[in-house]
Amino acid sequence: MKTETLTVPGATIYYEVRGSGPVLLLVCGGIYDAEGFAGLADGLADSRTVVTYDRRGNSRSPLDGPPARQSVEEHADDAYRLLAAVGVTEDEPAEVFGNSSGATIALEMTARHPELVRTVVAHEPPNFELLPDFDRFRTLTRRVEETYRQAGWGAAMGVFGEGMGEGHQDAGEPPSPEFAARMQKNVEFFVGYEVPPVGAYLPDLDALRSGATRVVPAVGAASTGEPPNRVGLELATRLETTAEVFPGGHGGFGDAANFGPKLREVLDRE
Repeated sequence: MKTETLTVPGATIYYEVRGSGPVLLLVCGGIYDAEGFAGLADGLADSRTVVTYDRRGNSRSPLDGPPARQSVEEHADDAYRLLAAVGVTEDEPAEVFGNSSGATIALEMTARHPELVRTVVAHEPPNFELLPDFDRFRTLTRRVEETYRQAGWGAAMGVFGEGMGEGHQDAGEPPSPEFAARMQKNVEFFVGYEVPPVGAYLPDLDALRSGATRVVPAVGAASTGEPPNRVGLELATRLETTAEVFPGGHGGFGDAANFGPKLREVLDRE
């Protein structure tokens, strides 16, 4: 594995590269960073150049200034610049997989730069504006923001977790102490600066329909009925396709031994 950094406007992005062959970019979401995808990346690096990274403001990708409300578009630009940095061109476009808010970022990057993405797999993006009961999630986001300002990140995370439901806990390798410490530190950034803009984001469905990229919405077999799972199904309906069902729940990628073969099968299906 090779580690690198990339300077982008407002931040420095830490990323890891494994394997050789066509590029596959894995975009994590929530409080996760590149190490959360290590098992998945290791399993796919026999046939691909697998790129993982820490999103700006998280873990080893510091912002140039103080924490601030995040922009999906800015994060998508980071992903685009990362693809360019590892040699992706229109002649050799990449595959992209994103989970949770990482799927949101992957969709925005694909809508803006379809020439660089051959296939994008969007696993349970939390874009609640697509749902018929979107008002419920707008209310939840406002409560999270207000709680964060008034009572801090711990209370705000409690409000967010309650609004999302318990969720399915997926199996996987125990995190390293360093990874666990980074995730704990990322919680405040996530709930304070990422939840509001990601929840309010609406994918550019027209661009996704009209572009050359194969867009694959995906959901977890064990997360049926949970809000991000519902979004994945709704996204498939809006794009007039069928959602792929992956093993596990919202964080199913943590069980790479079961999740990885499904992702490989979906990507190879072209």
